[in-house]
Parts: sequence; C-alpha cells; structure tokens
Amino acid sequence: MHALTRRDLGRWLGAGVAAAAVRPLLAEAVPAAVRLSANENPYGPSPAALDAMRAACARAWRYPDEAAGQLIDDLSRLHGLPREWFLLGDGSSEILKLAASAYPGKLVMAEPTFEAIAAYAKARGSPVVTVPLDSAFAHDLVRMQGEGAALVYVCNPNNPTASVTPKARMGAFLQASSSAVLVDEAYHHYADGPDYESVLPLVKTRPGLIVTRTFSKIYGMAGVRLGYAVAQPAVIAKLAAQAAWDSVNVIALAAGRASVADAAWAEQGRRRNAATRAQVVAELGRRGFTMIPSQANFVMIDTRREVKPLIAALRQRGVEVGRLFPAMPKHLRVTLGRPEEMDRFLREFAALTA
Repeated sequence: MHALTRRDLGRWLGAGVAAAAVRPLLAEAVPAAVRLSANENPYGPSPAALDAMRAACARAWRYPDEAAGQLIDDLSRLHGLPREWFLLGDGSSEILKLAASAYPGKLVMAEPTFEAIAAYAKARGSPVVTVPLDSAFAHDLVRMQGEGAALVYVCNPNNPTASVTPKARMGAFLQASSSAVLVDEAYHHYADGPDYESVLPLVKTRPGLIVTRTFSKIYGMAGVRLGYAVAQPAVIAKLAAQAAWDSVNVIALAAGRASVADAAWAEQGRRRNAATRAQVVAELGRRGFTMIPSQANFVMIDTRREVKPLIAALRQRGVEVGRLFPAMPKHLRVTLGRPEEMDRFLREFAALTA
C-alpha cells in the first residue's frame, strides 16, 4: 500500500464534506415513504408508556410472571371482572392462534376479514368456511350460525372494511348460537357510531364467548406485541392450556400497564383519528369517491377500478397502502396517518385517479 499523502487526505476529506452537505438536499428532494398499510397508530405509545419501557429494561433479567400478574390486576379493575377471566397474549394474534388450537373443528368466519385465525386453523388441519359480508358490509350472522361451527370468528369493527355489525344483531346471535364465538375487538376504541357496542360485558352470561383486545391500535404498540382475551374461567383455562409459557415480555407488560393508566392518551388518539378520518372522507367525497362507513383507524375506498395496479403505482410514488383483498378487488384500504401523511396520500391518489 502506498503512503497517504497530504493531497490524498485533502481530496478525501473534501469529498466527505461535500457528501455531507449534499445529504440534506437529497433528503429534501426524495421524501421518505409514507406507510399507510398496516393500520398502525401513527402517534405511537404514550410518553408514559415509553418511559415505562425504558425503565423495564433494568428488569430484563427477570421472568415476566410478576409483571404479567400486575397487568392482569389492572385489566380486572378496568373491566370489573375477576382476574381469572383474563389471558395475556403476544399480541391478540396469539389469542387467535390459541383459540384455533383449543377449538378444533370447523372454523366459520366472514369474507373478507382478518385472515390470521384461518391460517392457524388450516395449519392445525381444521376446515375453514367463509361467509360473504352482507350488502351493508356487516357479518351475515344468520348464515354463519347455520354452518355448525366449532368456532365462529367475528371481527367487529371488521378489518379490512372498517364496518361494524350492529349491536342488536350481535346480541341476538350470541344468545342463539351454541358454538364458541371469538369476537375480535382490535378496533373497539375507534368505533363511535350508534350501531356499535362492545360485547365484552356479555361474557358474564354467555359461556363460550371470547373477546380479544389489543394494545397495537389505540395504544400504539404494534411493534411491542401485547393483547388479551376476556372469557369465563373455564374458557380461559382451555386457551391457556395451548399457550407458551411467558410469551409476553416485561417491556410490553410495563408499557401495557402505563397505557391502561393513561386514559387521556387513548382519548386523544381517538379524537385525532376521528378528525383525520372526517377530513379524508370529505376530501375523497369531493372528488367523487365513496367509502364504506369507517369505524376504525383506516378507510376502504371504492376506486371503481382494479386496485392492484393502483397499489403498485402508489408504492412507486412513496406511499404504501393496504394489500389487495381478493373479495373486494376494486377497494383500497388506507390507514389513517398523521394529517401531513394523509395530504401526501391524497395528492398522489388524485394524480393517479384523475
């Protein structure tokens, strides 16, 4: 290797300085991609939850049993039910997996809906029957009830449609059905319409009813993974028999406790989401597009065209949106981000659909 001369050193340092000066300009010229594809909360966890996670790192050497018990105590007080009626999961998706294992046999679900539980059931060898949503994008509970299921899955509000199944129909279905029923209320906190009502209080009188909640949405913890099930103790024991030990870590548990305690953050998130949703719906309406009435943190837009090329074109323009749902090939699912992110989406969407 030849010796480094002063001229070489000056040339290399000069190149480095020039590159450093250009980087901010490049960053301005090429905006970062906007991610509106996974129904995440763009505002993230509450400051209290972030502080709790940092502090919990000091307890990383401890197994999470004590912390899990503390969160269950918090949830017990929140919902007014004994602690034996709760089971924590590594996200509510783990609860879906446990249910698919605990209730082998036919799984009945809507089409389209959140697909995870179908994948878990099929991996176990259970048959899966899908029933199309009705004309109002609600679950067709009458048809679902007639399928003789071991387990019925109802996502309410539903993903990907952001629609709700009315509370009167839900109550009648739960009273009439003899199947185990899992109601996924991941988007519960965002629903504010008169037709929606949580079925969680019905676990007191309805054996076989499982209600799942998640910290991924309103609490902004999708990357941390925490959820829970609420059901009668015999059902909780049935689910727990399928569970891995200590599947929820101390970081997530600390954030969960802080989030439950910080009700103001969740309420602020609900208000922000509602305001952004109203603005997006109004702007798209002015441009002649219709949407399924949304009760979640995303909207489903009728684009009046095959949506797959549109998804690809938006990605090329730096806007990630929801995937294709085969049952609705002309509808586009878009997560509600921050106002500036939605402005970006609206500009790019207008350019591609003009």
